[in-house]
Amino acid sequence: MATVSNRPGTVTVTATDRGQPLEVRIEQRELRYGSGRLATAILEMCRASAAEAKVRRREDLARAGVRADVLDRLGLPTRAELARAQRAEESDEPAPTSWMRPL
Repeated sequence: MATVSNRPGTVTVTATDRGQPLEVRIEQRELRYGSGRLATAILEMCRASAAEAKVRRREDLARAGVRADVLDRLGLPTRAELARAQRAEESDEPAPTSWMRPL
């Protein structure tokens, strides 16, 4: 289980390593963007939470003595692999249309 928030911290999701949301917190100001954008943000946070939870599970199992090759076969990423994936996602994101933040 892991908790992840979007950049402004307006959507926070706690999810399992399979991406099942256990808790979703949404700030009121996020509601003005509409249901489609909110659903997209929640799904993105579920994916990010799942990825973080998988890394944590790998770290826990490694501390318990499970070999790295077994962890690899389980599909549990390392912290470095997660960081690379996050950088790749960020580079694919379009630039914001405005640098101004809502009040």
